[in-house]
Amino acid sequence: MTTNRNADVQNPLYGQLVVGPPGSGKTTYCERMLKFLQQLGRRAEVVNLDPANDSMDYQASIDIMKLITVEDAMDHLELGPNGALIYSMEYLETNFDWLVKQIRASKSNYFIFDCPGQVELYTHHDSMTRMFAKLEQMGYHLCVVHLVDSHYCSEPSKFISTLFLSLNTMLQMALPQVNVLSKADLLRQFESKLAFGMDFYTEVLNLEYLLEALDETPGMGKYGKLNAAIVSLIESYSLVSFHLLDANKTESLLRLKNAIDKANGYVYAAGEEMAKMNVKRLI
Repeated sequence: MTTNRNADVQNPLYGQLVVGPPGSGKTTYCERMLKFLQQLGRRAEVVNLDPANDSMDYQASIDIMKLITVEDAMDHLELGPNGALIYSMEYLETNFDWLVKQIRASKSNYFIFDCPGQVELYTHHDSMTRMFAKLEQMGYHLCVVHLVDSHYCSEPSKFISTLFLSLNTMLQMALPQVNVLSKADLLRQFESKLAFGMDFYTEVLNLEYLLEALDETPGMGKYGKLNAAIVSLIESYSLVSFHLLDANKTESLLRLKNAIDKANGYVYAAGEEMAKMNVKRLI
């Protein structure tokens, strides 16, 4: 594939790939982060890569639903929803030049990719990984923003699955990744009922305590060896930690933006000092 302006050192292009399970708040995040970045003066826009996303809170400048929809795949190929979604991603990969052409036509230099919620696309399937690898080869500076509903901190069994999912996604996507516990405003309302302090969940501290909590959870004792193996795997990589996000608060968006800017390299872009000045006006 030919090199384009995306590889121009003087005009680097950046992106965040927003992934996460259904209900984690991806679309809301994309809408709030888009407005926030635009207030900072960034030429940002959202790219909808979810062929089943028919209730967007934002105006997508590039929309996969103009190429294919899950409903079309289901009707024409007699597939179920999950199979149709996987087919749609494979179809987009086959027609990757369509996406590239749309991006090349844009005047923006920062893209938020709103991705489908089927987690298998980021843990077992390769189409998304290959497409984003191609964008990186073209000169894009990308990172994954992995959102998980902070409700999963409420029970040890749910939190261990969140840890494993986050690690699996990091290894499969092979990109810098920022893990996010979304809807933090709701989590803080029940902080006193959590098994551990908030730092335990964000910094992923000593997971031996998590194993003890799992052993004390009714019905989980029989999975002791499996839980221990998962915890050992997570700790061996020492990669997973989380940022809290309350999408309704500018301060929370700012903290997350700063983490993402470090992950995809935007912090080194020209004009960053002006962005900092604009942030001060917003707070």
